[in-house]
Amino acid sequence: MKYFKRIFTITALLCNAIIAAQEVVPATYINPLDIDYTYMVYNSSKNISYRSGADPAVIEYRGEYFMFVTRSFGYWHSKDLINWTFIKPKQWFFEGSNAPTAFNYKDSLVYFAGDPAGYGSILYTDDPKSGNWTPTASITNNIQDSELFIDDDGKTYLYWGSSNVHPLRVKMLNKDDRFIETGVEKELFNLVEEEHGWERFGENNFHPTLKEGYMEGASMTKHNGKYYLQYAAPGTQFNVYADAAYIGETPLGPFTYMKNNPMSFKPGGFANGAGHGITVKQTNGQYWHFATVALASNSHWERRLSMFPTYFDEDGLMYTNTNYGDYPLFGPDHPTKAGHHNGWMLLSYKGKATVSSSKKQVRKSTSTDGDFDITEMPLEKNNRGEIVSKLLTDESPKSFWVAEANNDNQWVKIEMLSPGNIYAFQLNFHDEESAIYTRTEGLRHRFTVEVSEDGENWKTVIDRSKSYKDAPNAYIPLNKPVVGKYVRYNNVEVPGQNLALSEIRVFGKGLGKKPEKVKGFKVSREQDRRDASFSWNPVKGAQGYNIRWGIAPDKLYQSWLIYDVNEHFMRNLDRDTQYYFSIEAFNENGISDKTEVQEVK
Repeated sequence: MKYFKRIFTITALLCNAIIAAQEVVPATYINPLDIDYTYMVYNSSKNISYRSGADPAVIEYRGEYFMFVTRSFGYWHSKDLINWTFIKPKQWFFEGSNAPTAFNYKDSLVYFAGDPAGYGSILYTDDPKSGNWTPTASITNNIQDSELFIDDDGKTYLYWGSSNVHPLRVKMLNKDDRFIETGVEKELFNLVEEEHGWERFGENNFHPTLKEGYMEGASMTKHNGKYYLQYAAPGTQFNVYADAAYIGETPLGPFTYMKNNPMSFKPGGFANGAGHGITVKQTNGQYWHFATVALASNSHWERRLSMFPTYFDEDGLMYTNTNYGDYPLFGPDHPTKAGHHNGWMLLSYKGKATVSSSKKQVRKSTSTDGDFDITEMPLEKNNRGEIVSKLLTDESPKSFWVAEANNDNQWVKIEMLSPGNIYAFQLNFHDEESAIYTRTEGLRHRFTVEVSEDGENWKTVIDRSKSYKDAPNAYIPLNKPVVGKYVRYNNVEVPGQNLALSEIRVFGKGLGKKPEKVKGFKVSREQDRRDASFSWNPVKGAQGYNIRWGIAPDKLYQSWLIYDVNEHFMRNLDRDTQYYFSIEAFNENGISDKTEVQEVK
């Protein structure tokens, strides 16, 4: 009987491998986005070196796309919204650009502003790919966290604000006269934390003393004659950093709070946060929201970028789809599911990782008071004498492992809990005392990745041993999937003094069964109506659960992905809004059916 079971298992694996080999793999991407993020000047006086990308301003210009990012000393260009190439401009703000704004005016000129000193000129060009920009003379002394918006009639508006006290404001400018202020200035709206739970300051919207969140990152989208003024709260370093919108009939308002807020929200999973972004319209009419991810390991200002598909429903409500938003997603060219989860699941979660050497291993998280909880892990070896790392498969971007050196003797081997068809990898490198403090060219990540079914016989599936690509969050889908239970990363060279990684993520399709439907799902609004508690029966074989909610049974636009536990507490609801909830379980093999939608008044 054991002989026949073994033959059956081998046959099933071979069949899966043959089917996978014949499969056409569509274009995909993942969050955080795989671009060559710039090293920051923040904290350089403290010798804290790290990359960051935040506060994106993305525009479509003549059928192509340009992305401007805080203090990156340049910007990125793309033809497909997936592959981005850095452009070093010939004229730029000396300190980079802080919370930049850009606007494409009728495919004739691109306007840009974002001087970190808080004053300066607006730059313009008709050829952003060349890197040539022309400055106007300085015209304002307050353009931090600004949004430049030029309406169809040529009237020009500058929205701005970054404060836990003051509201967003708008001033009108004269586009045809150096963008001089016209004298029209107006206060618009502020945070209302006592009504909007998601605006409360702190990790998971909790802080023991500070109650006021920060309002910042204004962004304007015009759709079907209405004006959607977006803003971010409560703080860029937190998992609940989000974007919301007020809707107006004119660029000056009055503006009405959108009932399904926040419109961009991703508090759970690996890549947390989806705030201080911008919404851009693809050439095919699809909207995308680019936003800021709160990595926050070396510094609270260490961030990355994300991209989510964005929609306007039949009631004119603006929302993004962030479900499984840090898993592989269909690329923007997909005809029906662009930006949606493509079905590849996380195979590597809690895999047994061993490493070549270990200078340090640090478990780190943002605490509720805005600081860090830090634990340096003791050196641990398995019964074969190999050094163990439990941080490389724990789905935390803040925790990290540092090797003793940065050379081709360093490696990581992962034994996954179960074999599966492997479709893609995401390698998240960590900056450990890299001693780099500005935009630096010539950086590269060189490595190979191997896969094995038995841990003895290995096949190279990725060879970047001679690559010149700088990829701190490298996402590499395979042309054809391979069956494997073991994965080995072999280092050649990376930026910095030591190889350091926060997470190796392996995606694909498991060979087992997806979880059963969740039972016993209970939701309770607390006495503080902004809070809600959840519990449910554990599902056998589940890695985690995805809670979905919204303002109507057919508007479950929000989601929160969590691992392992069967209870949850959130503080992000709007006090006076009625909500509907559902939950699903997932594992390496797939996603269960959703529970029936519950109405919770």
